[in-house]
Amino acid sequence: GTYKVMVRARNYVAAFIKSFYRRTDMSMLELTPDFIKEFAVFLSNEAGLHNGSIWENCMWLKGVVMRAHFNGHIPRNPFAQFHISPNTKEREYLTENELKTLMEFQFKDPKNSYLRDIFVFASFTALSFVDIKELSNDQIVEVNGEKWIISKRHKTGVPFQVKLLDIPLQIIERYKYLSEDKLVFGKINYWTMCKQLKKVMAECGIEKQISYHCARHTFGTLALSKGMPIESVSRVLGHTNIVTTQIYAKITTQKLDNDLTMFGNKLNASFGSVTP
Repeated sequence: GTYKVMVRARNYVAAFIKSFYRRTDMSMLELTPDFIKEFAVFLSNEAGLHNGSIWENCMWLKGVVMRAHFNGHIPRNPFAQFHISPNTKEREYLTENELKTLMEFQFKDPKNSYLRDIFVFASFTALSFVDIKELSNDQIVEVNGEKWIISKRHKTGVPFQVKLLDIPLQIIERYKYLSEDKLVFGKINYWTMCKQLKKVMAECGIEKQISYHCARHTFGTLALSKGMPIESVSRVLGHTNIVTTQIYAKITTQKLDNDLTMFGNKLNASFGSVTP
């Protein structure tokens, strides 16, 4: 996936050089700060990209030039002062009611039920798709009579541990027949499943743009709204920085309502006898 992003960004740079400079290539020694600024304009006006995609392609170009400078191929980094905001969209997640709707929906196609169950499993364990894909029976251990997943995040290598609640345990048992080479869910493909997931959500009447990664946001939001300390949420998610957890674990209206109600009850106990 990363390779495809790099090739696409490289092709945009090639198209920009051909369109703006009427050439097929140019030396890095010729680069000026205006190059990347004009490239950003090209991506918007000619390629028709949105802000997030423009940021992604510009950061790829800036990174390549930065490495060239670091390795001594060019005397300076002409893009050092260039900054652009990614202006990314708010991360999507399912509310508690939406998650219940998804779980209770009766699909005609058993494949859609399977896709749904993998998403639900992620929503109750906070595992990323690749961690679910690589989840093996060896990573499920018994602690004090209860089953836990104890492993390391594929992406960062950070250790994490999460208790398997009733619903994830039911899902593991339901698809036990798919287990292969110690993999709990057998061999699964991200691109095939993520593409179909959008149809699964639409069939349930959920109009949000949901990917499998949104299950981690769903876990963080639900855990925080149910009163789990953010330190514990961070440990389950496998984060090294609690600031990262704050992105996933959103403060929902329900959470604010519960907190303010609790605060109001305490104030009433203290000031109830006071007449203003």
